[in-house]
Amino acid sequence: MSAAGTITIGDLAIDRLGYGAMRIVGPGIWGPPPDEDGAVALLRRAVELGVDFIDTADSYGPNVSEELISRALHPYEGIVIATKGGLTRSGPGVWNRDARPEHLREALEGSLRRLRVDCIDLYQLHAVDPEVAIETSLEALVAARAAGKIRHIGLSNVSSQELDVACEMVEIVSVQNRYSVLDREDDALVAICEERGIAYIPWFPLAAGRAGESLESVDAVAAAHGATNGQVALAWLLARSPAIVPIPGTSRIDHLEENLAAAELALSPAEFRELDRAAPAEPPGR
Repeated sequence: MSAAGTITIGDLAIDRLGYGAMRIVGPGIWGPPPDEDGAVALLRRAVELGVDFIDTADSYGPNVSEELISRALHPYEGIVIATKGGLTRSGPGVWNRDARPEHLREALEGSLRRLRVDCIDLYQLHAVDPEVAIETSLEALVAARAAGKIRHIGLSNVSSQELDVACEMVEIVSVQNRYSVLDREDDALVAICEERGIAYIPWFPLAAGRAGESLESVDAVAAAHGATNGQVALAWLLARSPAIVPIPGTSRIDHLEENLAAAELALSPAEFRELDRAAPAEPPGR
């Protein structure tokens, strides 16, 4: 266990600093990476360093991320693999929503085959489809859980209202939304998840390396600790709420090691407050 501590997602105890496997595929999150052996080595290094929670999706590649995870880590002893369905791809950088039950059933079966498992620990609805009621999408996942193909159900890219609807239907153990020290739109939802015992998994936790460019306070804290801005951003997330499970992604082993070292960075209460109140009203890139 790292200094980040642990959290229980459903009945799965994991370290609070995981790894997001979106970046191990090709440019534009499309196709294979330039160095597949290097991607496999990175995944194995993450586990060597204590990572026991890896998040992916069938749309990363598509399919490539799950295939690399299977090649590198199957049979996943002591590792929780989370994946997602509900987005499709038609080219580099292009994402399309499809949360029809028939698509989700097909996506789930594909993930089971690629990951070489009979049951997925955490299966997340990748995004609500504006053409499909969330209840209709979730019915497919509830049925798959009853059939033993999913252990726990999570949501991604959802509002608090959509979370309420989902929780009326089934136990939701996680929410994965965009959130960082620079992007605080989900502050209220983080609090809701903490109150309800739901893990909150922020994607874009480093704001794609921009953390600190818009906040002088990040620079100051990083300098005080001899750390990088990214490490400070991750340390802030870990301190923000015990419900938060950051999953920084990278394709480089040195960057992976740098990210995981953030678990050892302890912010003082004054540093946390300074970062907390210095967040921009409008995050960069919006």
